Amino acid sequence: MVPAWLWLLCLSVPQTLLEAQPAELHVEVPENYGGNFPLYLTKLPLPRKKAGGQIVLSGNSDMAAEGPFAVDSESDFLLVTRTLDREEQAEYRLQVTLETEDGRVLWGPQPVLVHVKDENDQASGHQATATIDVSIVESTWVPLDPVHLAENLKVLYPHHIAQVHWSGREVHYHLESQPHGLFDVDAEGKLYVTRELDREAQAEYLLQVRAQNTRGEDYTEPLELHVVVMDENDNVPICPPRGPTISIAELSPPGTKVTRLLAEDMDAPGSPNSHIVYRLLSSELEEGTEGRAFELDPTSGNVTLGAAPLQAGQNILLQVLAIDLGGAEGGLSSTCEVSVTITDINDHAPEFTTSQIEPVCLPEDTESGTLVATLMATDADLEPAFRLMDFAIEAGDEEGTFGLVWEPGSNHVQLRLLKNLSYEAAPSYQLVVVVRSVAEVVGPGPGPGATATVTVLVERVVPPPKLDQESYEASIPVSTPAGSLLLIIQPSDPMSNPLRFSLVNDSEGLLCIEEVSGEVHTARPLRGTRPGDVYTVLVEAQYADEPALRTSATLVIHFLKAPSAPAPTLASVPSRHLCTPRQDHGVIVSGPSEDPDLAGGHGPYSFALGPNPTVQRDWRLQPLNGSHAYLTLALHWVEPREHVVPVVVSHSARMWQLLVRVIVCRCNLEGQCMRKVGRMKGMPTKLSAVGILVGTLVAIGIFLILIFTHLTLARKKDLDQPVDSVPLKAAV
Repeated sequence: MVPAWLWLLCLSVPQTLLEAQPAELHVEVPENYGGNFPLYLTKLPLPRKKAGGQIVLSGNSDMAAEGPFAVDSESDFLLVTRTLDREEQAEYRLQVTLETEDGRVLWGPQPVLVHVKDENDQASGHQATATIDVSIVESTWVPLDPVHLAENLKVLYPHHIAQVHWSGREVHYHLESQPHGLFDVDAEGKLYVTRELDREAQAEYLLQVRAQNTRGEDYTEPLELHVVVMDENDNVPICPPRGPTISIAELSPPGTKVTRLLAEDMDAPGSPNSHIVYRLLSSELEEGTEGRAFELDPTSGNVTLGAAPLQAGQNILLQVLAIDLGGAEGGLSSTCEVSVTITDINDHAPEFTTSQIEPVCLPEDTESGTLVATLMATDADLEPAFRLMDFAIEAGDEEGTFGLVWEPGSNHVQLRLLKNLSYEAAPSYQLVVVVRSVAEVVGPGPGPGATATVTVLVERVVPPPKLDQESYEASIPVSTPAGSLLLIIQPSDPMSNPLRFSLVNDSEGLLCIEEVSGEVHTARPLRGTRPGDVYTVLVEAQYADEPALRTSATLVIHFLKAPSAPAPTLASVPSRHLCTPRQDHGVIVSGPSEDPDLAGGHGPYSFALGPNPTVQRDWRLQPLNGSHAYLTLALHWVEPREHVVPVVVSHSARMWQLLVRVIVCRCNLEGQCMRKVGRMKGMPTKLSAVGILVGTLVAIGIFLILIFTHLTLARKKDLDQPVDSVPLKAAV
């Protein structure tokens, strides 16, 4: 069983479809019409814009292929092309559609029902006899000339436009027009238009005026009046809708097409009222520019680029005046607007703000990673992608001592030090930094500011002198005599430049220091000092060739109680030599007991190095027995030179200080000391030996030349003497 809702749906769908169809038009046509053909019947409500479609007229199945009806494509009027016979067919059902070439319906279908009006043109089957009085009068029922009416005519309505007259009596005039009510006829046959006409709504009207008797029967054929609506310039040009902004690339050549304006005018096509010309009003450009930035063809509406240059980023509003009447006076106009933006291209190469950087001074001990200079670059392009830059060191850094650091998208680059500097290797650098655009430049080549020169000057760094100790201490009895050696101040690097020593704050004048050797002595007897006192002075050392580079160390003197025995007596020990680098050799130091003047008796001796910390660092003293000690090098390497090693010898209540002179030198494989040998007196030098050798060779050469010359002359003399003049040898 079918559900009720499905029945309702089936009944409602046809009703809905019927309501969507256009209303049917009804048109009446007299049969056996005797006027001119084609006869305009009614204006069809076709759309104003047909969008390239074609009008298709179709009829019911009993219509012939070549039917009597047609549609005027210009005026959209339905017309009949020949007479119709009601007895042959009383009505026609037509259908009008607007279709594309492939049969797709754009508009319609519009049903039209045409009724054929009956005329008394058939004789009846019965005959009758009547007497008719006929009076001949002049016929005034004559065809009317077409009437031309201006649209939008400003007159008093109804407005008289024509006159018809039937010469008979008891006549009633009847007017037929489409649409109804726009025209009217009075009892006297005067035709009126009842209101203003609009040509754009309907350009032509076909009126039929009938002369009828009191029963509504026509006396004769109706008269036709063709009313033509004359066009007036009452429609302004319509600009096309304002579309999206038009983008034009920067540096586009003159003549590049921007757009084309096509304004429409609803007045009569082909008439001056619809003839539109164009005029460029404004382009919103800066004043003072030479030439025009845009050119406009007044006829076609084509907008092209002119000779004036345009800059990227400009947003331009073009105002174009569309004027009908071909631009003549009195024409109607509309202002059309076109938005144009100038898009950026990569036509600018980046440039440095400064092409020459002032010299940058860097000490040669500058740490790697130090910022040397910051370079700034600019790019006149607007697009961010076109402002990306790439930096590189083009020249002046073959060893890769420097490097560039920058952030992507940044316009500045940092020049940093990557390797250690050396004044001896390169006292200066002249770096050429180049900047390029990441994207390809389509405009002119890079400008003069595409490179920047950075001059780096390397400053020589001489480290300040360094002593072998940061502070020195010495303990001496208060009875120490003047001139006693306390200690020796030495540099930490024996191979460093020579130093000059001085005492800064020796307020009591107790001490003195040798300027070259650094030996500290007592300057005077230590009168006024007491055991337990501490005396502090400052030792200053500076390079001999660069006095500005200096260092200092404190020297603290501790005063001790004077021993009951006499002070140590200085004794000199003959010079000996040791090898460096250290070998298994040493120097035997003997006690003073061997000397009767120094020894007060016999017994064991105690040996100790002097209080100088440098001496205690560089040397080692080992007792051998009660009267001798063994002095060796404590370090593997000691500077080759003559060293004075103080050795304190004590015996019973007496003390002696021995100054052991040791020559430290380089040795050969046999352990023999190698010393520099000067020129020996009486022995030839290299230069003199070479001179003697050369002189000897020259003398030998001269001697040989003389011998060969003599032999040559003698041989020539023998050849010149006659044969008979040769003496005979005497017989023995």
